[in-house]
Amino acid sequence: MGVLKRNNVTVSGNGENVLFFAHGFGCDQNMWRYVAPAFQDNYTIVLFDHVGAGKSDLSAYSFEKYDQLDGYVDDIIEIARELTINNAVFVGHSVSAVMGLMAAKIAPELFKSLILVAPSPSYINQDGYVGGFSRPEIGELLESLNSNHLGWSMTMAPVIMGNPDREELGNELANSFCNTDPEIAKHFARTTFLTDKRYILPDTNVPVLILQCSNDVIAPAEVGRYMHKNIPESKLVIMNATGHCPNLSAPEETIAAIRNFLHES
Repeated sequence: MGVLKRNNVTVSGNGENVLFFAHGFGCDQNMWRYVAPAFQDNYTIVLFDHVGAGKSDLSAYSFEKYDQLDGYVDDIIEIARELTINNAVFVGHSVSAVMGLMAAKIAPELFKSLILVAPSPSYINQDGYVGGFSRPEIGELLESLNSNHLGWSMTMAPVIMGNPDREELGNELANSFCNTDPEIAKHFARTTFLTDKRYILPDTNVPVLILQCSNDVIAPAEVGRYMHKNIPESKLVIMNATGHCPNLSAPEETIAAIRNFLHES
């Protein structure tokens, strides 16, 4: 099976410049539905599902390949090369933001700039770094997911979404989590929450926009400030939006911040 079908790649819009959107853990490309269309008059829009998510080919999921983020990064690079993309703008949400940093380092011709939405290079507090969780807390989170995928999804989704007055958003994220194969979800969660890619930040050689929400339990504002300090050519925007998914909870603010960055680049 070709990479475009394997990753359920969809291409739309107009324009020589490309916006390449990547979704986070437990989600799929549908999470960009309020943001991506705002750019399709002037940009070619590339959306895809990570293997194991959405309408990707589940039979292509390999526990060995996707035990590290590198497996997902290889897919991103393969998609871009199959589409003969050069100098695109990569827009990555959550863990996919770090995948974008990795892909830009491995294949610098593919992406001319990166937009990182609610990113985190490491979720664990260590050596003075504030990632948001202690190591035991991450262990408890993963154990809870491992023992009760459905219960974890229903409990954690509203917390991650971070907009308690908008119950429909938490429900949507919970449904997205629940629709993911439980074994894949558990594995992707370990890959995500045990990753530490802080060391790659200083090696980033493209302009970077960091969009950090003002109150995010998964990636607190301290993480955004840390990344801004350690990525040479970066701009940090602390959004008014709360929670971990501003692409759903605050699409207008997300669109405006992306537009400003594109106009300045």
